[in-house]
Amino acid sequence: MIAARTFSGTRVALFGLGGSGLATARALVAGGADAICFDDNPASVEKARAEGIATADLRTIDWSGVATLVLSPGVPLTHPNPHWSVDLAHAAGVPVIGDVEILARERRASGAQTDFVAITGTNGKSTTTALIAHILKSAGRDAQLGGNIGRAVLTLDPPADGRAYVVECSSYQIDLAPSLDASAGILLNLTPDHLDRHGTMAHYAAVKERLVAGAGVSIIGVDDDWCRAIADRLEATGKRVVRISKAQRLADGLFHQDGKLLEATRGQVAEIADLSGIATLRGAHNAQNALAAFAAARACGLCDDEIRAGLASFAGLAHRMQPVARLGKTVFVNDSKATNADAAAPALSSFHDIFWIAGGLPKEGGIASLQPYFARIAKAYLIGEAAAGFAATLGSDVEYEIAGTLEAAVERAAADASHADAREPVVLLSPACASFDQFANFEKRGEAFVNAVMAIEGISQAGGHVHG
Repeated sequence: MIAARTFSGTRVALFGLGGSGLATARALVAGGADAICFDDNPASVEKARAEGIATADLRTIDWSGVATLVLSPGVPLTHPNPHWSVDLAHAAGVPVIGDVEILARERRASGAQTDFVAITGTNGKSTTTALIAHILKSAGRDAQLGGNIGRAVLTLDPPADGRAYVVECSSYQIDLAPSLDASAGILLNLTPDHLDRHGTMAHYAAVKERLVAGAGVSIIGVDDDWCRAIADRLEATGKRVVRISKAQRLADGLFHQDGKLLEATRGQVAEIADLSGIATLRGAHNAQNALAAFAAARACGLCDDEIRAGLASFAGLAHRMQPVARLGKTVFVNDSKATNADAAAPALSSFHDIFWIAGGLPKEGGIASLQPYFARIAKAYLIGEAAAGFAATLGSDVEYEIAGTLEAAVERAAADASHADAREPVVLLSPACASFDQFANFEKRGEAFVNAVMAIEGISQAGGHVHG
């Protein structure tokens, strides 16, 4: 745990006692803060109180002695309306921060020589974060992984020489971290998202920009207009900007072409890595993740050989284009994290000869946007509440059957794939739906897929290369 010693002797109000909020409360108490904590959920308040954490309704306290309000990132700061605790803090002139801000302050105050890689973007954050941490660990570094993925940041080990923090930051966490100063900051991409919490795309982009604006090295994906404008703006101020692109050749920066990672320096191009044959990094979206990871690992002092070794040994994220098993020439891929059509597109664009398991609790828009990938689908196996609607969209373009359950879909898809003429058929769970009609969450759905696959006679765990 990182004790919040920069708040020692300071009166701090905290709102939000969920997982990260409770971790923050513990860190404040351990650091000697006079913390008073609350949540709208009485059970969360009682849990904190049972641990000996001081609690009180923040509507009843004297705000004149409060130095800071620490807000959990899930609590609205600005849109659609500020939470009532934020209104009280603003009325008293009290600044509002979050746990990532506390990490940044503790890191600075410690004086330890640490690296801090902060990652944000609309898509790809989790894979990029996990990949960077893996590359650092594979090179023998002490990499602490947390934030919006995995552990709450204040449960990580305290700053020490040689330690590296690799932190996925949501827009909410950035909004609550005014002095965020990562040694390397990554902005992957920007598309409309979370506008219910940010009001406009311009405000959402401005929040994301803060992460790279405060970083020592700004690593920015330049394949969308918003990020390109941010890169231009920061470069004009003299910031060190590393541009990355999964889709275009750059005159200066890192880009992807035909499975290769390339580096351009004043127009001169050299290959820095080859992703072909790395099953967990297939597809243009993963090329962008690898480009960002390469730049970040360099910023942390790794040599290119160390980075290439880390890329090659990356096991991938569970439930995200995760190769799980083989049966003869057939590969089984778990992409349960694809809970809408946009999230399913990367997998469908990355494989051919797909025996596609899709469906669940449908999202608005269905799968109409996936039509460009229908030619890659050998057959679809439709499950859950979305089955009839998906069947109507597929129509005569894609052969399909209503399988109903995931287990039935795996059995039928495996049998059909085993008789296919394709060089490497892929049985792909990429549901393009929420899981809640049949499963508690996408993780449980992915586990059920893996269990059904591993029950097939003759199956073996995935190994070697996935071509496609």
